[in-house]
Amino acid sequence: MMAEPQMPLFPQRGVKAQYGPPVAQIKAIDSNSSLAAAISAYHDHMVRQGFSEHTIKAFAGDLRLLQKYFGPSMVISKLGTKDLNDFLTWLLHYRGVPCSPKSYARRVTTLKSFFGWLGNTKIIPFDPAAAIVHARAKAPLPDYLKDDEVEKLLDAAEQKLNGSKPDPRPYLLAHLVLQTGIKKSECVGIALRDIDRSGPEPSVLIRYSNPRMQHKERRLAFASELLPVLDDYLEKYQPQEYLFECTPRNLEYVLTDISELASLPQQASFEMLRWTSALRDFRDGMDHERLRKKMGLTKITWRETSEKLAKLTEPGL
Repeated sequence: MMAEPQMPLFPQRGVKAQYGPPVAQIKAIDSNSSLAAAISAYHDHMVRQGFSEHTIKAFAGDLRLLQKYFGPSMVISKLGTKDLNDFLTWLLHYRGVPCSPKSYARRVTTLKSFFGWLGNTKIIPFDPAAAIVHARAKAPLPDYLKDDEVEKLLDAAEQKLNGSKPDPRPYLLAHLVLQTGIKKSECVGIALRDIDRSGPEPSVLIRYSNPRMQHKERRLAFASELLPVLDDYLEKYQPQEYLFECTPRNLEYVLTDISELASLPQQASFEMLRWTSALRDFRDGMDHERLRKKMGLTKITWRETSEKLAKLTEPGL
């Protein structure tokens, strides 16, 4: 029986020692493989090439986001440069988590490394990340209601309030969101106990159950003129714990209904009303730090938001 070759006691000069079990050979993947399979194979490649533990961990986290966006079963050869740019735009503007310039630059590097490896090894016919530049992608300006459209929407809500079958919910919802600028999820989460009538102005406390989001908690004032409508609403709908005890979709339908009644060119949404509220405060000269806190934004997110608000106040927009 031939003896197993003896491993040297010390590694040869210039050769990195490897400890633990040997890394498995590259997993068999081709252009029709899934994104999940390709990412797994790339992880093995990074280990074989001696990438640092920190780099492997960071790249793996970035690629998990890529897989979350496109889905693990996405065929790798179907991903083009536009798809990757859309992914980067999502990271910057729509994921809901701040993406610092440093994190963004690293994620671009991750894409270039991963797809560059797939292209160089001929697993895919071309490298879709080669054309990506490190400049931050610009998101389109948000939709908002012009002043006359706000008046039409509120007039429609008042028609519902004073109609043959009075319904105070559209009036309460539209005014509350326009005055406070809250998100849909925050609106649905308002508990009756968080409405305070004791101060000079009535207010609502926006709470978060997740401890990591408690920095977004804030108390927001609304007009005292809204209290009689609030009382009508409470009497009609009899909520037990939360102000709006219905699904978020039902509240969207309420906004859609009064948008159609007002003959608006596009249907008002929570996001549109939130931006409208912020724009009106910004245009009226509200202190920027106060507005940032009112919107529940981090300083990183506010930087981009304030740029958009400034752009929206330019003549002609």
